[in-house]
Amino acid sequence: MDKILKVGIIQQHNVADIDNNRARLREKMIQLAMSGAQLIVNQELHDSLYFCQTENVDTCNLAVSIPSPVTDFYGSIARETGTVIVTSLFERRAPGLYHNTAVVFERDGSIAGIYRKMHIPDDPAYYEKFYFTPGDLGFEPIDTSVGRLGVLVCWDQWYPEAARLMAMCGADLLIYPTAIGWESSDTKEEQQRQREAWVTIQRAHAVANGLPVVSVNRVGHEPDPSGMTGGIQFWGSSFVTGPQGEFVYRAPDNAEAIAVVDVDMTRSEQVRRWWPFLRDRRIDAYGGLTSRFLDNQHRKTTR
Repeated sequence: MDKILKVGIIQQHNVADIDNNRARLREKMIQLAMSGAQLIVNQELHDSLYFCQTENVDTCNLAVSIPSPVTDFYGSIARETGTVIVTSLFERRAPGLYHNTAVVFERDGSIAGIYRKMHIPDDPAYYEKFYFTPGDLGFEPIDTSVGRLGVLVCWDQWYPEAARLMAMCGADLLIYPTAIGWESSDTKEEQQRQREAWVTIQRAHAVANGLPVVSVNRVGHEPDPSGMTGGIQFWGSSFVTGPQGEFVYRAPDNAEAIAVVDVDMTRSEQVRRWWPFLRDRRIDAYGGLTSRFLDNQHRKTTR
């Protein structure tokens, strides 16, 4: 693994035309590779508009198999550019069975591995439980020529357990393809609280695990097809931190952005020597974490 990993990020505003979205992604990935990127990370569900604002069975026609001509398309970009690429696809596993799946391509165009989103939200305008079956592959890093990638997806980023398990399995960095934004009825103050909470929790994963974090979000307004809400204003703000949560790169909240970011992959070793959180974990006392909630009865049984 290289001392400095050059990470390319793509923060894009999507449109209804899938071919247009893919063509623009391809152009940007080629540009990033020409600028030296070794690893390129795309946002969540980057091929289409964020379709989970409504519940519509016909939307499932967007799902693709793995492998498929779509994975061939992204594999060909990885091969052409000689980069490792993290994509985020609506996976059709079987009739009526779908996942929100990150597919990682090796530099030769082959599929290095997949991760199926484990935590599935169901909130107004984010009706993902209607479409996605929870992942069943666990929290396993994906081995690539640029390192072991701890790929998680969007809603996973709120859960310290997911980041911790990726770290415990030997991930070299944590990666979060994301689609998150503001709902139109929220006040400006509430919008900023939400975005800052989103940034803070992921920086905390970097600190707690001594790992770099790469978080790539979509940007721009996407209307609600039902007209019931004002749609979602995706807040962009993609960022990269080092293993102490220090910002290495931050994208704007209101515009597309691409960047090649230098990530020092040797710092994690030293940071974990200074802050040996993995050494000092009280693994003998954490049994309660596998419970949904600890009431008085459960607290007695877990002591």
